[in-house]
Amino acid sequence: MHIHILGICGTFMGGLAVIARQLGYQVSGSDQNVYPPMSTQLAEQGIQLMEGYKAENLDGNPDLVIIGNALSRGNPEVEAVLNKSLKYVSGPQWLAEHVLQDKWVLAVAGTHGKTTTSSMLSWILEHQGLKPGFLIGGIPLNFGISARLGESEFFVIEADEYDSAFFDKRSKFVHYRPRTAILNNLEFDHADIFPDLDAIKKQFHHLIRTVPGQGLIINPENDANINEVLAMGCWTPVEKTSIASDARWNAELINIDGSQFSVMMDAKAQEIVDWPLTGKHNVYNALSAIAAANHIGIRPANAIAALRQFKNVKRRMEVIAVINGVTLYDDFAHHPTAIETTLDGLRKQVGRERIIAIVEPRSNTMRMGVHTETLAKSLANADLAIIYQPQSMGWDLSRLKKYAANIEICQSLDDIIAKLKLEAPYGGHFVLMSNGSFGGIYQRLQDALG
Repeated sequence: MHIHILGICGTFMGGLAVIARQLGYQVSGSDQNVYPPMSTQLAEQGIQLMEGYKAENLDGNPDLVIIGNALSRGNPEVEAVLNKSLKYVSGPQWLAEHVLQDKWVLAVAGTHGKTTTSSMLSWILEHQGLKPGFLIGGIPLNFGISARLGESEFFVIEADEYDSAFFDKRSKFVHYRPRTAILNNLEFDHADIFPDLDAIKKQFHHLIRTVPGQGLIINPENDANINEVLAMGCWTPVEKTSIASDARWNAELINIDGSQFSVMMDAKAQEIVDWPLTGKHNVYNALSAIAAANHIGIRPANAIAALRQFKNVKRRMEVIAVINGVTLYDDFAHHPTAIETTLDGLRKQVGRERIIAIVEPRSNTMRMGVHTETLAKSLANADLAIIYQPQSMGWDLSRLKKYAANIEICQSLDDIIAKLKLEAPYGGHFVLMSNGSFGGIYQRLQDALG
C-alpha cells in the first residue's frame, strides 16, 4: 500500500510517516518547508521527499493521501487530490484507526511542555523495558527519532489542540481517546483558528469527555484555566501536581533553578531528581510524567531513576556551540510564557552572567500581533533581547519597546549577526528562540563568531 503525505516535514506528519513506514507501507510525501531535523530523519527512514506542492507529485496514484492541517483549498496538490477522487484522511484520524485502536494511550496536552513531557514519559517507559510506541513533536535525544510503532500496549502521544485538517476542524487530540491524560497548562494560542480562550477550553472539554472513568487526568493544581475546564464536566479521577504545596504529587526544590528537587507522593518523600534541565516548568513536566508512569504501574523511584538519565529534546535549550566564552543555545520557543519560563530557568542557573535572547516571532499567533505586551515582558531576564522583524511581518515590532527597555529590533539576519559579533567579546549566553529554521542563522552565527 502506498501512502502519500502532504505536509510531511511538519513534526506531527513526519512522525506519522515514520510509523507508517514501520508498519510496512510505501511512504512518500511533499512539503515546501524541507529542513532538518525532520528532513534528515525522513531520509534516514527511506521515505521519498518531494519539495513543493505540485499535482504531478500524485502521478503514482497513491492508495491513500494523508493531508496535514497546514494545507488548505487552493493548494495545487490538495486540488489534485480532490479532482482525481483519491482517498484522503487527516493525520489524527489515520493514527487513531491504524495505530491507537488497541493501545493504552498516554496523551500529553497543554499550551506548553507537551514535547518535553511526552519525551520524559516515553523515556521512563523505555528505561523500564516497556518499549512504548510514541509520536512526539520533536526529537528526544534519548531516542534520536520523533516517532516509532513500539513493541508494547503503551503509546505516548503529544496531544495538540490545533485542528486536524481543512475538512476536519476538531482538535487533533479528540481523535486519540487516551486512558492517561496529562493537561500541562492552558493559555490562549493558535489565534489563527481559535477566536478566544473559551474556544480552546471547549476543545479541552471535548478531550476530557473521551477519557474513561477508569483512566486518569493529571494537571497542576494552580492552573485556573484547566480547573475551569474540569468544572465543565469530568468523569475521570484527577491527580494534581504542585511545587512547595500539598498536591498529591509535589516537588520541593533543592536548587532554585530546578536542576535538583525532591519528589513527594501523598506527602511522603520518594527520591531526588538531579538532572541538567532547569526551570520550574520542567519540574512540573517531570511530576506529570512520574504520575502518568505510576498510573501504569511504574514506581516513582524507578521513574525518577529514568529522569536522571533524561537528555532532553533536540532544540529545547540545546547547546549547539561554545565559542570564545559564548554559549549558543537553540530553543524552540513559540509563546511568551515559554520564553519567560525558559529564560527564568537559565537566569537562575547562570546568575549574573550575560544573557542575550534572539527571537524570531514565527508562530501564527505572534505574527498576528496578539502577544505584544506579554512578549516584551517575557524577555525581562535577558540583558538584551534582539527581535527579528522580516519584511513579511504583519505588524511593527517597535511597539514592543513601549513595554521593555532591553529590546532591539533588527530587520535582517545580517544585522543580527553583526550586532552579536559586537556583543561576543563580553561573553555570556546567546539563546536563539524560534519554532522554525530562523533563516539558517544557527550555522552562520557560529561561523561569524568562530
